[in-house]
Amino acid sequence: MQIIKRERVGWKWNRTSDFASSDRVVFPEDSSAGSMNACGDLSPADFVTHRPPKQHSFTSPALSLGLQTDIEGHLNLSRMMAGDENDSRSGSDNLEAVSGDDDDQEQNPRKKKRYHRHTPQQIQELEALFKECPHPDDKQRLELSKRLCLESRQVKFWFQNRRTQMKTQIERHENAILRQENDKLRAENMAIREATRNPICNNCGGVAMLGEISIEEQNLRVENARLKEELERVCSLAGRFLGRSMASFPAHSVDVTPPPFPSSLLELGVGSNGGFAGLVSSAAVPDLFPPAPAIVNPLDGAPVAHPTSADRSMLLELALAAMDELVAMAHMDAPLWIRSTDGGSETLNYEQYHHSVRRIAGMSPAAGFVAEASRQTGMVIINSLALVETLMDCDRWANMFSSIVAKASTIEVICNGVGGTKNGALQLMHAELQVLSPLVAIRELNFLRFSKQHAEGTWVVVDVSVDFIRENVSSGSSCRLMPTGFVVQDMPNGYCKLVWVEHAEYDEAQVHHLYRPLLRSGLAFGAGRWLATLQRQCECLAILLSASNVDESGTITPSGRRSMLKLAQRMTEAFCTGVCASSAHEWTKLESHSIGPNVHVMTRKSMGDPGEPAGVVLSAATSVPLPLISPKRLFDFLREASFRSKWDILSNGGPMCEMAHIAKGQDAGNAVSLLRASSVNSNQTSMLILQQTCIDASGAMVVYAPVDVPAMHLVMNGGDSAYVALLPSGFAILPDGGGASHGEGSLLTVGFQILVNNQPTAKLTVESVETVNNLISCTVQKIKAAVFHYGD
Repeated sequence: MQIIKRERVGWKWNRTSDFASSDRVVFPEDSSAGSMNACGDLSPADFVTHRPPKQHSFTSPALSLGLQTDIEGHLNLSRMMAGDENDSRSGSDNLEAVSGDDDDQEQNPRKKKRYHRHTPQQIQELEALFKECPHPDDKQRLELSKRLCLESRQVKFWFQNRRTQMKTQIERHENAILRQENDKLRAENMAIREATRNPICNNCGGVAMLGEISIEEQNLRVENARLKEELERVCSLAGRFLGRSMASFPAHSVDVTPPPFPSSLLELGVGSNGGFAGLVSSAAVPDLFPPAPAIVNPLDGAPVAHPTSADRSMLLELALAAMDELVAMAHMDAPLWIRSTDGGSETLNYEQYHHSVRRIAGMSPAAGFVAEASRQTGMVIINSLALVETLMDCDRWANMFSSIVAKASTIEVICNGVGGTKNGALQLMHAELQVLSPLVAIRELNFLRFSKQHAEGTWVVVDVSVDFIRENVSSGSSCRLMPTGFVVQDMPNGYCKLVWVEHAEYDEAQVHHLYRPLLRSGLAFGAGRWLATLQRQCECLAILLSASNVDESGTITPSGRRSMLKLAQRMTEAFCTGVCASSAHEWTKLESHSIGPNVHVMTRKSMGDPGEPAGVVLSAATSVPLPLISPKRLFDFLREASFRSKWDILSNGGPMCEMAHIAKGQDAGNAVSLLRASSVNSNQTSMLILQQTCIDASGAMVVYAPVDVPAMHLVMNGGDSAYVALLPSGFAILPDGGGASHGEGSLLTVGFQILVNNQPTAKLTVESVETVNNLISCTVQKIKAAVFHYGD
């Protein structure tokens, strides 16, 4: 009986290939014969292409590990695939040679081969090198075989088998990924087939009629879907706007009654009835939202386009975000706010601000911009509703804060409010803010003002700049308002409690170095100045309305007192606009090289309008520091009639007496007076001087103007003061910003307005400019010399 002997070989099959194609077949031993030898052995080369008969009853045990046949002798691929896990050991086992069976080993003892398994240490070394170099060269294999006590051929075969195993694992993973992607595509295909059976319009949500919808109907459905989304967004904003939730309009019908909120909110969100012709009654719109007049840019007079629906929504969202930030800053205490040493105003801790407050704006718009932020709390004798109404009226607001607001105008009223109140009122405004000094530039602002009632007797008014979101505003703005305003709450005693927050960023390059400490301290535009001015003005109104307020001299009737106060108010406003070159009057600034240092001279032509003389008016102003002289001491010196001859040339060197006095506050410095200069000799005629003085925690003013005797007699008897011509002069006193630790000093601004020629068409002469310059210099020198001895 002839025994057919086959060598055991290590096979590695590629699952995706045919049986006859394998990645690699490794033979532990070489064979010189290419065909079956005398004993019936197959050479390795012939064995690759040789297929055993279907009914062959003998199978090598080693071969059966990789190739299992079924009953008919065909390859059982499932068994082969299931055995891949066992094949993973092919990289760690080395099959040198195995005989066909035991009988064959007994008859051929020289052919006996042994089955060798690598040790764990050898496998670890082989795996380590495989990670570094999957294809070692002959030198590396030789070195590794010596170190592991293996033959170089064994190392070579191990690496070949290991690479085959790695490739198989990668292909198995890729097949799994492709199978998952195929499943996804199959699911999407089924979904698309289902959608084609029941088509639905993605825009309107209705059943789509494929092939039967006209282009016009399709556009209407798209527009309907867009309007529905817009309405939902507007209703959401309206809920925040009014402080209560609002139900959206039904999208499927137009014959419904809209929810009871003002139509101006719809105007705010989508424009003038755009898209809601059937939902909103246009007859009700003008009451709360009148047609916007033609808008003119206050900066250059160019027409400004009305805000679109998107602009209105954007402005509303900005106002709501600003109010949220303001309320948060008003209610938070330390460490967000740092209280000053005198216990008054508080300054913002910017490090804590960036961590704890959600900002609505980014960093400063340009290099050189600095931030100022302050908070002040105080009591004011006014109710919250009256204060809000004053703030929402630009003219009343400018009159209330005439020393700060040089000019104010309303660009557009976006919403008038709800229910006849200012709850929800939103308007776009322009303002010019000033520090009474020619060394500090006017701050021009375009901002939103938004008022909202948070509870009974509690209101919030917030301002925020729109310069960085509106294209029609110049990008060269030197200042912008961060969320700024106040929270006011009524008190039982007739007063209200205010928490005022001021927050701004400005270009410090436009500020003279004398006033930079003042602005950085917040005393110039900070919350303390706004609140102190409001307290002084409200106290003045309360005193003027009281029955006990009468002229102490008894020479003025009640109607004459009102006329005299109006004249004094007009005089003070004219003085402020002349010092700071506001656009309220068209001033022409002269070149600085023709006048003294820090002296600003301007001219304008007066055409004889009521309240001012006709001719060429020249205004000159300068600011000087007075160290170690407190604002209070300087103010008392300048307002005293008995010391006026030490600095005022209008006194003719003689004393002045007070003819009339009207108190405007509990402080004796807040008053309106009528002074008369005593004649030194009988040839000089007496002169009347109208003077208004005011002082608060933020600073002081002394403003005066010579007036005609007949005109003042008419005013004191209740006549109209609008026709009394006057040109004011005076002083503005501010702290120097150094604080008490550095010695309290003052910044004094001196301003004169003089009629240099009574012909409006006349040209300004050099002699007139020199005269005014000398007048300012002489007055400043006299004040410096005399104030140090005042009070000694």
